[in-house]
Amino acid sequence: MRSFSNLWFWIALAVIWSSASHWVLGVPYDMVLRARRQGEQAQIDLEDMVRINVNRLLYITQVSGMWILGFSCFFLTMLFTLAVFYHFEFAQAVLLLAFPLCLVGVLSVSTAQQIHEESATGDLLYRRLTRHRLYTQMIGIVSIFVTSIWGMYQNLYVGPFGG
Repeated sequence: MRSFSNLWFWIALAVIWSSASHWVLGVPYDMVLRARRQGEQAQIDLEDMVRINVNRLLYITQVSGMWILGFSCFFLTMLFTLAVFYHFEFAQAVLLLAFPLCLVGVLSVSTAQQIHEESATGDLLYRRLTRHRLYTQMIGIVSIFVTSIWGMYQNLYVGPFGG
């Protein structure tokens, strides 16, 4: 259960944040760039894909949003308790992955709501998706930094045998 000294944890951290910043509301960001450059059919494809994903995300939020929020709060509270009060390293590692991803989830719902309310297309849609990606990357950078600092502390100060 030595998470911070395990190479797979750091690979998973990199893959998670790389994927989170590439897939903007379920749409690959290269599709946004292609639509911006080429227009026409690429833009229609992007708008259709965004519309489908936005409607899906908002439907899930309306139907089971409170349940998801409740379970997420329970899960994060459990992880926080295990990580902080019981010094369980695996819980610390999962908390440092899960909490920022929950922030990205809330950001995704907010962005989807904005796109839906504005019926965003064209340049407005590009701006919304680009801003969402930028905020996701900022959350990811802070998350990776904090996780790295905490992981170094765990590996150097606490040592291989804990406590």
